Amino acid sequence: MSWTLDEIPWERFDRSRLDPEIVKLVKAASLVEYNGAAYAHHLCRIFDDDRDFQEGARRWGAEEIQHGKALARWAELADPEFDFEAAFDRFQAGYRVDFDCDTSRRGSRSGEMIARCIVEVGTSSYYAALRDAVREPVLKEICRNIAADEIRHYKLFYKNLTRCLERDRIGFFRRIRVAAGRIAESEDDELAYAYYAANETAGSYDRDRCRRAYARRAYALCHKHHVAHGVRLIFKAVGLNPHGSLARIASRLIWPVMRDRAIRLARAAA
Repeated sequence: MSWTLDEIPWERFDRSRLDPEIVKLVKAASLVEYNGAAYAHHLCRIFDDDRDFQEGARRWGAEEIQHGKALARWAELADPEFDFEAAFDRFQAGYRVDFDCDTSRRGSRSGEMIARCIVEVGTSSYYAALRDAVREPVLKEICRNIAADEIRHYKLFYKNLTRCLERDRIGFFRRIRVAAGRIAESEDDELAYAYYAANETAGSYDRDRCRRAYARRAYALCHKHHVAHGVRLIFKAVGLNPHGSLARIASRLIWPVMRDRAIRLARAAA
């Protein structure tokens, strides 16, 4: 572990600097992060003959759990009525994935590593954006630690990707399809249901409403440099030059789209 819960300056918690919209995001994030052990188990099943990677995957899973604990502890300070254990039980009951299967949904081990790299791109960019947006000092420190961890996690999966490609080669366009598919999955039920389980204790789950509620708050955090950072890491994972002109063009094209979506979601909510 690069940091521990005891190293977080909990005594500096400042209620006067809370943003209720951010509190809702943190509650949802605590559930997703805490579920990391299930994903680690799945990776160990896929790489059942690779003890070195299994060790790294278990360490990754333990750090994800720590992220969840830190976010949950902060959320309970911000909202004393938030019951993390009950919310996590609701999340697990409603969002089910077969983590015990021993084959990757991506069709190969290389595809699985590309997908994991894409997830770490999203989380490192998200927590960096959250770190930059929040005014509450304890949450800012937590997000700083998590964002740094997620970059290390990206490096773990990218290193294993390069090993996988030596014996499990997949073509460039296949790599693009895997990456694009995993990016599209960010709109699936995991984040939407986490938002529901963390913030709503009554009423039925409305996927579209919860997805929009989460996205409206999350997209508003992102700025141009967060997008550029994410694009560079995505390009690297799919085998493109992360510092070339194509990456710069992609960043310039993606940023206005994300900004426009944030504006449209905010207007629709208003």
